Amino acid sequence: MNAKVVIEPATEADLDELSDLLGELFSEEKDFRPNKQKQLYGLRLIFEEPSRGRVFVLRSDNAIVGMINLLFTVSTAEGGFVILLEDLVVHDKFRGHGYGSQLLQHAIDFAKEKNFLRITLLTDRPELRSQAFFKHHGFHESSMLPMRLLLSPAADQTKVTL
Repeated sequence: MNAKVVIEPATEADLDELSDLLGELFSEEKDFRPNKQKQLYGLRLIFEEPSRGRVFVLRSDNAIVGMINLLFTVSTAEGGFVILLEDLVVHDKFRGHGYGSQLLQHAIDFAKEKNFLRITLLTDRPELRSQAFFKHHGFHESSMLPMRLLLSPAADQTKVTL
């Protein structure tokens, strides 16, 4: 029997499972460490303001097996809105079934439908499998070098005030 697969916007009811998925992803990446509270807070920030981004889930027989997280920003180089593909993860036991490709294609279709001008992502340098995956879907390496400055917010600061 074939599984029923759907991709749809994530909801707050999905938060716990999504944070577990992000924990899986961050345990595989050298730059990040799983922290359930941070992942929950980050997801809530996206959910509370749809202009910040979207989180889509792939469900197989109603169970979440993967997610993709898209953040929205403006590019002065492109002269319009662009997407930062922040996270794409499929549960380890469900990999190799095309679910990641389905999630990525959904994101690309969403970006085209909403007239975004570019999708940018970061992937671990030594992770050749994920680089090949994204290249297979039309992404190419940039000559730009990502750099990062981590800031520690004050203990009593929970939200950024602009």
